[in-house]
Amino acid sequence: MKIGDKVRFLSEKGGGIVAGFQGKNIVLVEDEDGFEIPMQMRECVVIDTDDYNIAKVNTNPSPRPSQRQEGKVSGTTTSVGNAPVPPSGRKSYSPPTEIKGNDTLNVKLAYVPQDIKAVTTTLFDAYLVNDSNYFLYYTYMVAEGKSWTVRAHGLMEPNTKMYLEEFGKEFLNNMERVAVQLIPFKEEQSFLMKPTACVELRIDTVKFYKLHTFRDSDFFEEPALLYDVVKDDVPVRQVFVDAVQLQDALLGKNAVDKGQADRSSRPSGTKPSSARQPVNSSPKIIEVDLHIHELLDNTSGMSNGEMLEYQLGVFRRTMEENRRRVGQKIVFIHGKGEGVLRRAIETELKTKYKSCTFQDASFREYGFGATMVTIRS
Repeated sequence: MKIGDKVRFLSEKGGGIVAGFQGKNIVLVEDEDGFEIPMQMRECVVIDTDDYNIAKVNTNPSPRPSQRQEGKVSGTTTSVGNAPVPPSGRKSYSPPTEIKGNDTLNVKLAYVPQDIKAVTTTLFDAYLVNDSNYFLYYTYMVAEGKSWTVRAHGLMEPNTKMYLEEFGKEFLNNMERVAVQLIPFKEEQSFLMKPTACVELRIDTVKFYKLHTFRDSDFFEEPALLYDVVKDDVPVRQVFVDAVQLQDALLGKNAVDKGQADRSSRPSGTKPSSARQPVNSSPKIIEVDLHIHELLDNTSGMSNGEMLEYQLGVFRRTMEENRRRVGQKIVFIHGKGEGVLRRAIETELKTKYKSCTFQDASFREYGFGATMVTIRS
């Protein structure tokens, strides 16, 4: 279903021309008098006649290629709703028009603000863009701790964009990790096999607050934030580096290298010196992620209070381990949430670690959900 289609209502008389969409389930139908009527998509069926009051219409028609079109990549219309049914086996099926030279698989995940002039408060629409001549079975998921939740799935036609969901700023904290699974194929013709893809993306939610991160593209009339899922037939692989693990690895490597250097420089038969090496006057910032799913693989059976106490335990151990490292900066990532963990950390700092100073960590790097502590004497 797309803008310009003629539709008839299933549960009542009447119909009209599709004039637009609201969200992913509501279609705006313009009647003969020029009024736009909001109607559930499942209550509308596309017809070929101008008679909207015909007595009988098949309520489960086989979708024509025009009905299954989900908005051309470079077009101005986008239909929403459930994914179309695979057309395999239909007798009168016309394959979609292919674009010359577009057999290379390119797929993008797009986030489009509904009101670019109010980027700090507007809602956002998520789309999957299929810039290729291949059909795609797709699944779009969001991480919840160690588990994943499916937000949208279905079938995409070639050279189209698929509406996935609408969300607001309150959902951003749940979107730090998303994943897209893809199976590409062509129908009723031979084709070169493309690799299936399972791509996990780390979404920088801070970008949703910055106007300049939304840019013009060939796929949308409005500025959009685009992430590559598959680029030139190759699934994207992001590198995730844990700052604490990286620091430990570097410190360990430096210790090994220094030990080898000491051994090579000592005369034969001498013992190593017991003198301590000077402490680095400008230690690297330590990052500690206190999200419960980063600390425990399984939290089943734990109450909210028990999880909070476990998180505070990690905070206290980190502080004790570094309390003699004057000048050390530690960033505790607690998330925005309801602010319970943040307030508990601030209480601990004010009562047990009065000599230390603390402040909000860099908004550019951590958003609203982190506190930076500096160890003082």
